[in-house]
Amino acid sequence: MSWASCLVWGFAATAVLTTLMAGSEGFGITRMNIPHMLGTMFTPNRDRAKVYGAGLHFLNGWAFSIAYVAAFHAAHIFTWWFGALLGILHGAFVAAVALPVMPGVHPRMASELRGPTVARQLEPPGFLALNYGARTPISILLAHLAFGAMLGGFYAPARGGQRTSVSEQVGSLPNPAPHPNDGMQLPTASIASPAAAPTSRTVNTNEKPQATRRVANGGGHSGAFEK
Repeated sequence: MSWASCLVWGFAATAVLTTLMAGSEGFGITRMNIPHMLGTMFTPNRDRAKVYGAGLHFLNGWAFSIAYVAAFHAAHIFTWWFGALLGILHGAFVAAVALPVMPGVHPRMASELRGPTVARQLEPPGFLALNYGARTPISILLAHLAFGAMLGGFYAPARGGQRTSVSEQVGSLPNPAPHPNDGMQLPTASIASPAAAPTSRTVNTNEKPQATRRVANGGGHSGAFEK
């Protein structure tokens, strides 16, 4: 894991998420203000609460970026679409689980069961934060999708790790183990040709010499053979 890359791009991704959420509030898509909601947990001063909430939100972004990077390394996938998928899951968890239970931990947020009090004046988000507008879940999902996509697209693992996608992993299947006899030269049997036996001719001393042909000096015919 590259801590420098994780912290840098985690901060940048959190800045993008916070900007998108603030823009959603500014354009009237939602009435939810995350820094104000977090900051009022520590101070009743609304102006100071936004400052505290912004700092706490960036700390939360760093913490979640470490969890994202751990998921990248666990899956061996370092791509923007995998980060976007994690961002959608993260946003769904925030809207469906984290925000509805905030009245239980927020000292200045009213409860849907008991209503507002003198000390609890902040409106509860409710399920999917629908109390802050019908389009609030869309803004939450899009902001977290951008957070995960940016972190997955720009995070660079430390030396020894590689940015691999699923298609590259499928294409680089391990080669089969070589056979023990691969690369070994088997001894070749050489068939020696039988040595030519020396041909020696034995002479029988008991054999009589062949007859010699004698031709008469004066005659034109062959003479008789003598033994």
